[in-house]
Amino acid sequence: MTDLRFDTELRYLKGVGPARAAKLAVSSIVTVEDLLYLLPFRYEDRRRFARIGELIAGGPETTLDVTVESTRLIRTRKRGFTIFRAEVTDGSGRLQVLWYNQPYLDRVIVGGRRAVLFGRPVLDRYGKALCFESPDYEILEPGDAEGVHTGRVVPVYRRTGDFGPRALRALLWRALSELTEGTLPEVLPEEVVRRRGLLPRLQALRQVHFPPPGTDLRQIQERRTAAHRTLAYEEIFLLQLALALRRQGVKAERRTRAWRVDEGVRREVGRVLPFPLTGAQRRVLREIAEDLRGDSPMNRLLQGDVGSGKTIVALLALLLAVENGRQGALMAPTEILAEQHFRNLSAVLAEKGARARLGLFTGALRAGERRKRLAALAGGEIDVAIGTHALFEAGVRFRDLGLVVVDEQHRFGVLQRAALAGKGERPDVLVMTATPIPRSLALTVYGDLDLSTLDELPPGRTPITTVLRTERERLQVEEGIRQAVARGRQAYVVVPLVEETEKSDLKAATAYAAHLRTVFPGLRVGLLHGRMKGKDKDAVMHAFADGEIDLLVATTVVEVGVDVPNATVMVVEHAERFGLSQLHQLRGRVGRGSAKSYCVLMVGEAGASAEAAERLRVLEGSHDGFVIAERDLDLRGPGAVFGTQQHGLSDLQFLQLALKDPALLEEARTDAQRHVEGARFEADRLLASLRASWKRRLSLAQVG
Repeated sequence: MTDLRFDTELRYLKGVGPARAAKLAVSSIVTVEDLLYLLPFRYEDRRRFARIGELIAGGPETTLDVTVESTRLIRTRKRGFTIFRAEVTDGSGRLQVLWYNQPYLDRVIVGGRRAVLFGRPVLDRYGKALCFESPDYEILEPGDAEGVHTGRVVPVYRRTGDFGPRALRALLWRALSELTEGTLPEVLPEEVVRRRGLLPRLQALRQVHFPPPGTDLRQIQERRTAAHRTLAYEEIFLLQLALALRRQGVKAERRTRAWRVDEGVRREVGRVLPFPLTGAQRRVLREIAEDLRGDSPMNRLLQGDVGSGKTIVALLALLLAVENGRQGALMAPTEILAEQHFRNLSAVLAEKGARARLGLFTGALRAGERRKRLAALAGGEIDVAIGTHALFEAGVRFRDLGLVVVDEQHRFGVLQRAALAGKGERPDVLVMTATPIPRSLALTVYGDLDLSTLDELPPGRTPITTVLRTERERLQVEEGIRQAVARGRQAYVVVPLVEETEKSDLKAATAYAAHLRTVFPGLRVGLLHGRMKGKDKDAVMHAFADGEIDLLVATTVVEVGVDVPNATVMVVEHAERFGLSQLHQLRGRVGRGSAKSYCVLMVGEAGASAEAAERLRVLEGSHDGFVIAERDLDLRGPGAVFGTQQHGLSDLQFLQLALKDPALLEEARTDAQRHVEGARFEADRLLASLRASWKRRLSLAQVG
């Protein structure tokens, strides 16, 4: 094919065809441009050439430039099993090379041809002679200066569709060879490319896939070449462009009614306070009040560490809506958490004699009660609706929804949030998370939201003692659980899996709960995991909260759960398998009351790797969720700080690189904002012209 373009469907690229193209399409790889952004996940240095006479058994992987002397295809007695054997030489010695179940090589590797091999020298099955087994190979034609699969820094790809790493490498080489300058349109504005010293897009893609000779290997492995930086800049620029357009659109909206946040409203709302606010809470409430008084609807993210007091801030914001004659909605990710919010807020309001009327909406409501509450909500007889995803179902109507508060927002998709916000006349939106997010990541992923941070804990909270323990210390850990329960306390044991598999030595919830019933015969042991039905999970958590369970064995489903002040011990099995942010969230399930609490991080029998041990030491030495999140970001990347799927992070290929380069991040953000402010139409046109996979990556920016 001579006229290859960026938008050519892959079925027309030599080596693909309709059937294989359909399999690639499942992974959203449809066009040549999509293929070009299937980037290597690592590189292998195959530039080191050796001579056969230098090889030793068990030595490093190496590259040989050889001549094929003879070949033989052996069909063994085992049905369908073949061995292809070649004898090769380079003048310093001879070597036997074996490939298994690849009979087609009989037509590819023939006597007299020049071949380049990459593999590891081993002894043959008789333990006498050196050989290569199933090396990567390349047949070079006379005059060929370099290969695709050998003799260079080689890109390695994850298997996609029918294509393994070698086939993808060949396909990308062919596509990049056939594309000519000008056939791949630039995404970044020309002025930005020039001012930031970036490469043309096609040149950057060629160098990322096939680094030119002389490129520093460390820079390639760390994605710090000029080509990697160009593609990272492109990705972050487009993300920030989408967020800036979204932000500009929100700011351009105008309220239909102004909020009243005067001294009288403040005094009435302040009546319900059960305790003095921290300085951070007062600061955040001022930021929310300023938003509500502004000309544009609020679109704010409130992040705070475990126990920082987000719920009382949310209640006061919702009461501002009530004092303005409007309704509020508080959405939680689980029924039991929604019920906890309802009970706690009802108790605060009742104690202070406040007149706000709350209504609980969950999937557990009986049909008759649900109809009554829906009618009360639509008629304005309920001021604040508290519930789960049931709140954004089609039959739920508000008389005048003014404020939407979403708790643990990373558990909801952006479209779910939009569905709830769409139930009012553009209500103000406050989304909250107890997962601390490093500021660099928050500004990158939530650039369309204003950011508030609760970075101060209320006084009087007893710090949780966190300790690392090994299998040798298990008896002491078990004795600690017995003593805590004897004092009337409760404990969690968190395990990473639900059921044992043959390939895993991890503690599994079902088997481990049964084991602990024998270890603690006098204790009431409960079980909670993600495969249970919602009503069964709620029943277990209710029983634990009511003190009917002494020891709760659970998977990470308890990461976001109800407050159980009486629970003072948490044991996390195989803690080395968890990320820092997740361990910090789990640890936050204890220490909810005034009693001294403990989090025990158990390391499996195999011990922890150096990296895992470093992670656990960070947790042992710090209770600051923001410090922990920064370290998690450094050690494991953005997907570890919170789930990737809801945010589109799983599709962003250069986010971690950009976060480690604050200058690049800031430059891309500045350029994107300047582009939107100076040429809104051009920015809209640019995003509209992007291919489907780019639009999917940026979908997180379409909803606040």
